[in-house]
Amino acid sequence: MGKKALIVVSFGTSHERAIKAIENIERVCEEAFPEYDFFRAFTSGMIIRKLARTRNMTILNPSEIMEKLSRQGYEEVICQPTNIINGLEYEKLIGMLQPYRTRIPVIRIGKPLLTDLRDYRETAKIVMDQLPEPLGPDQAFVLMGHGTDHYVNASYSQFDMMLHYLDHFDTFVGTVEGFPGLDFVVKRLKRAGKKQVTIMPLMIVAGDHAVNDMAGEDEDSWKSVLEREGFETRLIIKGLGEIDAIGRLFVEHIKEADRL
Repeated sequence: MGKKALIVVSFGTSHERAIKAIENIERVCEEAFPEYDFFRAFTSGMIIRKLARTRNMTILNPSEIMEKLSRQGYEEVICQPTNIINGLEYEKLIGMLQPYRTRIPVIRIGKPLLTDLRDYRETAKIVMDQLPEPLGPDQAFVLMGHGTDHYVNASYSQFDMMLHYLDHFDTFVGTVEGFPGLDFVVKRLKRAGKKQVTIMPLMIVAGDHAVNDMAGEDEDSWKSVLEREGFETRLIIKGLGEIDAIGRLFVEHIKEADRL
């Protein structure tokens, strides 16, 4: 077999602390496939340009990487996105890969984190392991997802239901830009009689959304809103990508990658 490449594709982040989540997933995947040459790609042009301007970093997008690999004679390329859901960014990636089907003999693409039922179950177990101690009767765990106007936004509600199926009835999922939002989470917390809330991002990186929308001091941050509603808050500012077990789930997706 000829030259083989593995590309781990992320939306990207310009937040210095958050990049370690992407780096950790890349490390776990690269170590699992030593026979493949490893490459990184970001899909966000805005972040790529910002990193070039502020840190003199050169990061290619998937199209640029595929062009490079096709010219260098690679015969097999696996692309593994670090997206959580099968939404707009995943569809964008597929579109960027399509033109190279006639130029690279084998192109395979792995699925996002939450795709089949196994993914939901395993991710739920991993997320719950991040709590430093079991929840008390008046405590709750709130997970903040990104949210989208794509129909796959329903994945967040399915993840919420999986948590409850696994008997984590005091854990609630909300989103910044979709449904369910924080307003519904607050309603559920009050109905359940909760007093103390631990908040964690349900995102690959703990970037701007985690630092500002979740944990910021502005009056509309989740922390501020919850405290104004009478809840004591605790914060876990940690991206899912920082957890090795999440990286290993992506490794399984690479093994099961479908041919484009």
